[in-house]
Amino acid sequence: MTQTLILLFHPDYQSSRANRALAEAARSCPGTEVIDMQAIYPDGRIDGDVEVARLLSAERIVLQFPVQWYSTPPLLKAWQDAVLTRMFYIHYEAEGARLAGRPLMVAATAGNVPEAYTPSGANLFSLRELLKPLQATAHRCALAWQEPFLIYNARRADAEALAAAAAHYVARLARLEARQDA
Repeated sequence: MTQTLILLFHPDYQSSRANRALAEAARSCPGTEVIDMQAIYPDGRIDGDVEVARLLSAERIVLQFPVQWYSTPPLLKAWQDAVLTRMFYIHYEAEGARLAGRPLMVAATAGNVPEAYTPSGANLFSLRELLKPLQATAHRCALAWQEPFLIYNARRADAEALAAAAAHYVARLARLEARQDA
């Protein structure tokens, strides 16, 4: 059983510095599996059987992605539609109910500075507010919502800032594991 499953949804992972730094650091964590969903599903056609099995084999789930136009990348939405609809509306007893209580954490990167995500900033809302649909989804699926891991100014971060963010991510993943094991 995978202890921590990180589903990485990045439409251009190879050119991403921030998400790549986070994913590479997370791969060093024992019991952590990082799946590049765009590499597996370049055409956006999700294999429901594979994804349901992947979720059911994980103790903790992390959705990692860059915020794009105040939302998730298209593949993450397609994954939700295919996998969560199946698990929680079509096969609830056999699949969805078995996932109840598992922690779900979002790890999101944003290109702008934190001040842009304020009522007086360019984006009007905090990043946490913009992630509320995912929190509602977690609630509807009976997943234990965790405080999101957020990186701002991702496009302009230098190597030192990215290394620090990656170290914080690894520490946060360890705390997520420790909380569940307690």
